Amino acid sequence: MLVREVMTESVVTAEPARSLREIAQLMRERNVGSVVLVDGSRPVGILTDRDLALSVVADGRDPGARSGDHASSPVITAQPDMDVEEAAEKMIRHGVRRLVVVEAGLLAGVVTLDDITSRTGDHASELSARITRAAMPDYFFHARGES
Repeated sequence: MLVREVMTESVVTAEPARSLREIAQLMRERNVGSVVLVDGSRPVGILTDRDLALSVVADGRDPGARSGDHASSPVITAQPDMDVEEAAEKMIRHGVRRLVVVEAGLLAGVVTLDDITSRTGDHASELSARITRAAMPDYFFHARGES
């Protein structure tokens, strides 16, 4: 199965000059968990709801700050003709739950852990566990009482 078969093509985008507050409002209005920052049609960063919560709000950063200064960059990408297994391995390797899909350098979509696991059948739970483990900080996986 190929990434193009499971990716979401309608991606919410914004310019890197938009404020963090504007990105959060855009996420709320469009009911999405991420916004791809673009320069024209070229992805230059990605901000997730988790990024906003953990790196902006929790750290007391200015919500009026430029979003491009707080985005994950460079963007971890996939190609539409990439096999979903390869995309999942890339998520694991980079500890992310989303890949920006590009074709000829231009934004083509986004593929998420949910996109892959909801369409890969029996192998889905094992992939989900591996990607989730790679994307989470180590302190979530210590036995109680251990440091």
